[in-house]
Amino acid sequence: MRYAPMLVIMAGGLAGAATARRPPASAPAPVTATLSEWTVKLSAAEVAAGPVTFTVANEGSIPHALEIEGRGLERQTPLVQPGAKATLTLTLAPGNYEVYCPVGHDSHKKLGMLTQLTVTAGRAAAGPQHHETTAGDGSTGAAPHSMRPFRVAGGGPVIQMLPGAFPFPDSAAPVIAAFGAERPALLAQMRSGPYSDNVSRISGTFTVTAWDLGAVRDSVDGVAEFRAADGTAWKVVLDRVQTKDVPHHPRFGGVIRGLYYHGASAVHTPLVPTINSAVALWAVGHLYRNGALVSDSAAVHVMLLSHTRRAPDFRLACWDCSANPIDELQLQITPGPGQPPIPAPGGFLFVNWEGSKGAE
Repeated sequence: MRYAPMLVIMAGGLAGAATARRPPASAPAPVTATLSEWTVKLSAAEVAAGPVTFTVANEGSIPHALEIEGRGLERQTPLVQPGAKATLTLTLAPGNYEVYCPVGHDSHKKLGMLTQLTVTAGRAAAGPQHHETTAGDGSTGAAPHSMRPFRVAGGGPVIQMLPGAFPFPDSAAPVIAAFGAERPALLAQMRSGPYSDNVSRISGTFTVTAWDLGAVRDSVDGVAEFRAADGTAWKVVLDRVQTKDVPHHPRFGGVIRGLYYHGASAVHTPLVPTINSAVALWAVGHLYRNGALVSDSAAVHVMLLSHTRRAPDFRLACWDCSANPIDELQLQITPGPGQPPIPAPGGFLFVNWEGSKGAE
């Protein structure tokens, strides 16, 4: 019995020592994610496993969000408006994670808003690291969809869109409101632009081959010839892509495959219904009118997109056409920077081939 108090004291002392040695719950590691058109920058490219708090700052001019995906985890912030911030706290296991903007069915991700985060079992690398994805040539951009050429042949009825009113003004209005300095031009195009139901059936051919090689290494080879509604013969030759980005009209390094955009997506003009495209490109073209060179640097946009127009009158049939078959080849030609309007109604050329096909 005389030993019992000692045993009790020793047991209590061991219990207290065990409690004292328990490691405290670690505070989440802080990581800042900065979003803009079209990049994601992280303050650290590597963190230790455990809780991590992402502070997400949208320094762009349109709404974005942040998603973390990997190791069976997929979580995202709500939509973050320009100039606003959000936070997201996660517990991350060791491994590699994609960090990207999921807006527009991952369209922003495909435009280059994608980076990588490494989570280590041990101590993370010290110091801030601005990290973003790069193409093989060292320039920023999303990974190429394919190294093989994508060929498109125009088919079906050929139609020319002439100046007129956009048929879905109420649907486009709230999207246009977010476009800042570009708003007046979009409103003018809504009243009388190429995205109209003022359509004339014409004739012509168009074949184009595009290489999605990443950033400035993209390439294009194509020729379109058509006779416009007023009888003018037009020809455009494409042999180089246009690579300069602007906030709402990204050129994606010239060529991009498989994109959901336009309409309500907040990517590119909302005066085209929301669509999916098999391929889209921005090129610099040699433009000929009745055999005479008009411009060696016309701005040319080409899409093989989901069907937007109905037969037989070819009026725009839907505000969201993204679920339709992809068979509409669209060619838009506008003046290059500092050039006078193209000598055509409205100063532009806008032609669709309504039954087209593309293949690698």
